[in-house]
Amino acid sequence: MAQTDPISVTDSIAGDDAFALTEAAVALSRALAAADKPALAAALEGNLQLWVGIRTLVSRTDNPLPQEVKDNLIRLSQYTAQKTFELHDGIDEDTVESLINTNLQIAEGLLEGQAKLQ
Repeated sequence: MAQTDPISVTDSIAGDDAFALTEAAVALSRALAAADKPALAAALEGNLQLWVGIRTLVSRTDNPLPQEVKDNLIRLSQYTAQKTFELHDGIDEDTVESLINTNLQIAEGLLEGQAKLQ
């Protein structure tokens, strides 16, 4: 069995995560712009699930990320969950924009980190 290069696996994961975060941001943005409540609810749910997944992955003891990065991602996941639950009471455009910007900034950071490793 061939051994997998840990750097290429990490690069692939970072790229996949950046893509997923960007996709979630685009879904939120489109639904918000269209004032499509069902689509926005679905986009918010998808974004929440994505961030729960991120929190789960970075909370693993075998996750190689530095502890400071893990802690920051966990806090962002908690922020995303809190803001998503607040939106159940009514849509606040600024809050949705904040979630979109969070996703895009983290995706950008992942891609920058990936580029530095290459």
